[in-house]
Amino acid sequence: MQTDILGAAVLDFQNGNYTTDIKTYSSLEEEDIIPIPYLFRSYAEMPPLEKKALQLAKGTILDIGCGAGSHSLYLQETGKNVTALDSSKGAIEVCNARGITKTVCMDLYDFKDQKFDTLLLLMNGIGLAGKLNQINKFLIQLKSFLNPGGQILLDSSDILYMFDPDEDGGYWIPDVEYYGEVSFEMEYQSKKSESFNWLYLDYNTLQRAAVANNLECELVKEGEHFDYLAKLTLKQQ
Repeated sequence: MQTDILGAAVLDFQNGNYTTDIKTYSSLEEEDIIPIPYLFRSYAEMPPLEKKALQLAKGTILDIGCGAGSHSLYLQETGKNVTALDSSKGAIEVCNARGITKTVCMDLYDFKDQKFDTLLLLMNGIGLAGKLNQINKFLIQLKSFLNPGGQILLDSSDILYMFDPDEDGGYWIPDVEYYGEVSFEMEYQSKKSESFNWLYLDYNTLQRAAVANNLECELVKEGEHFDYLAKLTLKQQ
């Protein structure tokens, strides 16, 4: 059974027991941390790409991979009709405790028979696809949630900059299917998650995948560090 590292950490923070952050270990061979307070950030503390996505969110909204619920909470407080979805039981407990009225604790692929006007996938929500060869399956699932005229708002990053440049001005990339595929483990208070796949997608690759799945793809905004916000919509018949 997968250890709910994220859920345990955000529950501790919500209950006033914050003592340490989540450690992450990745196939990029970098140890890093996820600061738990950042998962509880206010709108004012959010980066510009997230603020723009929240401004564009309209109609009925599904916040996919909602985590501690900061995006859903802001949308709800501004009068929007939002549902927070996460597979982490602990994260959904926190969303409920923070006052988010519509929550679903379920894996994305098990969630069915509901339609929305906006799908929100922030903090590199496309990462949930796991690997590039799963992107078609992922986009097909997202399309199944869309009302006519609906939109998918997602942010991601082109992580090519993290690889070493070679003498010809290119980059030395390990022998992998796609350089944006990263495997992660998370650790919190001596408990470690199983390894899981996480996908970072450059915009051109996202655009090609969108077109292959009959979706329009628009680059809405670029960040300061190889990140971007994109909007996907169903092609008009």
